[in-house]
Amino acid sequence: MTKPQRAPVWLNANSGDFEMFSQIAGQQADPADTPHAVDIVRNIPIYNGPFVDKVANDTIGRQALMEEWAHVFAHGAGIIVIRQGVPDHAVIDRATVVFDQIIATEKLAAKGGGDHFAKPGANDRIWNSLEKHCLADPVNFAAYFSSHSIALASEAWLGPAYQMTAQVNRVNPGGAAQTPHRDYHLGFMSADRMAQFPAHIHAVSPTLTLQGAVAHCDMPVETGPTMVLPFSQQFFEGYLAFARPEFQAYFAENYVQLPLKKGDVVFFNPAVMHGAGTNHTADRFRMVNLLQVSSAFGRAMETVNRTAMLRALYPALQATAGLNIANVIAASAEGYPFPTNLDSNPPIGGLAPKTQADYLRDALAKKQSEADFFAILTALEIKNRS
Repeated sequence: MTKPQRAPVWLNANSGDFEMFSQIAGQQADPADTPHAVDIVRNIPIYNGPFVDKVANDTIGRQALMEEWAHVFAHGAGIIVIRQGVPDHAVIDRATVVFDQIIATEKLAAKGGGDHFAKPGANDRIWNSLEKHCLADPVNFAAYFSSHSIALASEAWLGPAYQMTAQVNRVNPGGAAQTPHRDYHLGFMSADRMAQFPAHIHAVSPTLTLQGAVAHCDMPVETGPTMVLPFSQQFFEGYLAFARPEFQAYFAENYVQLPLKKGDVVFFNPAVMHGAGTNHTADRFRMVNLLQVSSAFGRAMETVNRTAMLRALYPALQATAGLNIANVIAASAEGYPFPTNLDSNPPIGGLAPKTQADYLRDALAKKQSEADFFAILTALEIKNRS
């Protein structure tokens, strides 16, 4: 019996066949796969929020709808739209007032300024709008997140005990489109860093988060609603391949951009190739509350005080010869920059802030004093607090 060929463990910037990608992205949605949808527009299934509310408290109906959505996220277009998923416009309007006030206050305080995929000034961003919204108006927050559409979509992809985060994005008149990309986790890394993660992690990453957006105003196409490429989440090598010119060109010729109404909700697999569109209007401020929902499983078993460990370790690392320093850093320092407070620790100059491990490597290379390195650790802890 012939053994099957071993799949590659490592990917690189040249991984992924463009012709296979074009076949995947060229699929057509089968209405039989989405019987609860009221329409399919350019391969994207459309659902009615009132129907979602109706089945939310029916065990069988709820399960059937979530099963359908899970299939779409994994094996279908990767995207769903729920018309009036947050149906009470008074609730949305009040949240918009809260967000506008936060934006104005933070501009005065010169907070933020960093964005992942858009030029500074193209939009107004509220990092951690979830917490800020809750603290500013808990009654409105409760009404907003009582949405069955938000809850069922999150549970369909991530299961119960998911972790909600949110970031408001207001694309101002003339704000340019984002570079088409995949999202968190691997999507926030450089190509070199992505390639260090084995191929099976490229498969796991999309199952750990779900992207969503709540429309806070009517969004005709000219205001630049999110551009998406249906089925693109099915292309395995996309995290690395999508930066290549032929993939970017395909996206530019084939993306889908659906107009949205206030109260509509969009959810999509984070591996869908997407990007915010250009706001071509002169007077429309396009506001969405971007929901990034995370799996409860993306956390370690134990709480570890890594700052205390590094304070104890640093003198030993300076004084002891013959150690495999990189291995010690990997076992002790935080090698991932998130979660963080993106107001005080924004991703300026890159897709993500520096990690604790980065600071430790720099300190050892520069032979910094204990006092100087400890001050950096303290400053980083403060930056990471909400």
